[in-house]
Amino acid sequence: MEDILQYLNKNPVLNNVISFALKAVAVIAVAIVILWVSQKLFRRIRAKATKFNTQFTEKVFRFLVIFISVMWLVMSNDLTRPFGQSLFQSTTVIAAIAGFAAQSVLSDMICGFIINSTKPFGIGDRIELENGVSGIVRDMTLRHVVLQGIDSQVFIVPNSKVNAQYVRNMSFQSKIRSVDFHFAVSYDTDPEFATQVIRQAVMDSPYSVPGRIPKGGGDPEYAEVYFLAFRDSSLDLGTTAYYQPTTRTEVFKNDINTRVKKALETNGIEIPYGYLNVMVGRKPQ
Repeated sequence: MEDILQYLNKNPVLNNVISFALKAVAVIAVAIVILWVSQKLFRRIRAKATKFNTQFTEKVFRFLVIFISVMWLVMSNDLTRPFGQSLFQSTTVIAAIAGFAAQSVLSDMICGFIINSTKPFGIGDRIELENGVSGIVRDMTLRHVVLQGIDSQVFIVPNSKVNAQYVRNMSFQSKIRSVDFHFAVSYDTDPEFATQVIRQAVMDSPYSVPGRIPKGGGDPEYAEVYFLAFRDSSLDLGTTAYYQPTTRTEVFKNDINTRVKKALETNGIEIPYGYLNVMVGRKPQ
C-alpha cells in the first residue's frame, strides 16, 4: 500500500486522474440519489395537484442539479480547473452572444416562470387563447405550452405568446368545465317560453351536469337561460352549460346544439337566418 502511495506521489498526473475518477463516481452517485428522491417527491405532489407548475419546477430542478454537479466536478480537480476557469472567464462573451442569438428562447423561459408563478391554468384545464387557439393543457416545458386540440391536433405555443394574450379558462379552479352557448330565435317568439325549452334541452343531455352554485349557497344546479340582446333579425338567448372533463368538448357541443335545435323546431320556435330578396323589373318607358 505504501508503495502505491509513493508511486502516486511521484506521478501527480496519474494521481489527479484517479482523484478525478473517484470524485466523478461520488458526484454521479449523489446526483442520482438527489434526482431519484426529487422524482418521488414531485410524483407525490402531482398525485395531490395536477397543476403544471410541478412538472415545470421538476425540469428546472433536474437541470440545476446536473449543471451544478458538472461544474463542481470540473472546478475541483487540477486537470480540469483551467478549463472551468476559462469557461467562467468567457461567460460575459457567451452571455452577450446568447443575448442576441437567443432572445426568443430567454423570453419564453422568463414567461414560463411568470406563468408558473401566477398559475392562470393547470394541466387538464381547457383554455382558449385570444387568437382563437384552444385545447386542453397537456404539458408545459421551458419554452412552450402543449395544447391538445380536436382528434390528433396538438398546438405547441411559445410561453411568450401565451403570456401576451388574453386567456379564457373553461375550468379555472374547478373540477368541471363549462361552455357558453348562444341561440337565436325570431322576434315573434315568447322569450320566457324559449328559455324554458332551451334549459330543458340542456338538462336532458346525458353529458351536462349541474355546475352553477346558487348565490345563497347549496347544491349546484343547471344554469338559467337568459334573454341577452336584440340582434338585427333575432333575439339572442344564452346560457352556460357544464360537463365533466372526461367528456370531449366537441362531443358536448354537438349534443347540446343538436338537442336545442330539435327542441326549438318541435315547439314551433323559428330559428331565423339571413336571406337576400332580389327583385327584377323592367326599366320605365
